[in-house]
Amino acid sequence: MNITEILITVEKAISLIKENVQCTSKTEMISIEKAKGYVLAEDIAAPINLPPFRQSAMDGYALHLSDTDTYTVRGEIKAGDVPSIDLSAGEAVRIFTGAQVPTTADTVVKQELTAKDKNTIRIEGEITLGSNIRPIGEQIKKDTLALPKQTTLFPSTLGYLAGLGITQVLTYKKPTVAIVVTGNELVEIGTPLSDGKVYESNAIMLKNALASLGIQEVIIQKVTDEYHETETILNKMLNNYDFTIVSGGISVGDYDFVGDALAAIGVDEVFYKVKQKPGKPLYFGKKNNRFAFALPGNPASALSCFYVYVALAITRYSGKERSDVLSQRLTAVNSFTSNGTRAQFLKALATAEKVEILDGQASSMLRSFAVANALVYLPEGEQTINKGSEVNVLLLPQ
Repeated sequence: MNITEILITVEKAISLIKENVQCTSKTEMISIEKAKGYVLAEDIAAPINLPPFRQSAMDGYALHLSDTDTYTVRGEIKAGDVPSIDLSAGEAVRIFTGAQVPTTADTVVKQELTAKDKNTIRIEGEITLGSNIRPIGEQIKKDTLALPKQTTLFPSTLGYLAGLGITQVLTYKKPTVAIVVTGNELVEIGTPLSDGKVYESNAIMLKNALASLGIQEVIIQKVTDEYHETETILNKMLNNYDFTIVSGGISVGDYDFVGDALAAIGVDEVFYKVKQKPGKPLYFGKKNNRFAFALPGNPASALSCFYVYVALAITRYSGKERSDVLSQRLTAVNSFTSNGTRAQFLKALATAEKVEILDGQASSMLRSFAVANALVYLPEGEQTINKGSEVNVLLLPQ
């Protein structure tokens, strides 16, 4: 293999990804119905006042205040009605939450503070001028900043935009991704399993991991353990997709051709090999603002590397800032001892405040990953996690 083999720390690998992957300049206009998880590429100004009219905050009565405790009721206004009633002092109208308050009403009293008798009501509590009326533009005024550029669009954000009457937004375009799977021993699920073969699982695993990041434009390409085919396929993927993720073929075996092929097609290596477990033979490179990750073939290694490094790169490309694995801390409910000094990512099950380190941490084992929702980070040089201690945790997208 002709690529450089200098092991770097986890922290350095994360830093290099942040240095090399910036927000894309590609944008697209997208319907708010499909915009969940995207990031705004421009500021949005409010096209209307919200609320656009004086709005009742309660079910009750809109009053034209006077010195009396008794008011004559002159009808009702439901949400959606256009009020046509002019109230004089001492008059009221029945009103419901969200309905437009007449211009001649100056207070809304909630119904629990009233007693009704035919067409009159008596106020049985303290009321304040202007109470329970949402003024025009209380939430936001027309032409003011509704959302700034770089805002991630969550369901609540999209509901807010819909309330402003906005139907589409300019967002950063999410990357296109190619998954390249290497290995002559792999067969597709649904076919008979012959001697020496195993079912290929990394492609479906990585495709679904990408979907959890909102990435839908994904192609899967199989390649045999043959150099020229590997080079041809990788060149095609790097020329047509923003990210190419290779599964397997990046170690130092006689039939591991990925590293040499990437070098041959002009991919600039950013790093190769990280002082970590699992996932030591991890590769990251770039070519003309397109990016290549080569992940170990072992499923748990591949998925760990995806969540720590590939997900970081993709979210940055998509316009998001993501908290990395070194930032969040939870309390360990059990202990763990490592048999090495490399940094380690441990499959774990996290709750709001605590995290349990799971059994089955070998790089080939997906069984514990199947129930994990987090990775616990054990830094380089540390071998023990004590029950009750605080640990660094990366919560996995679901």
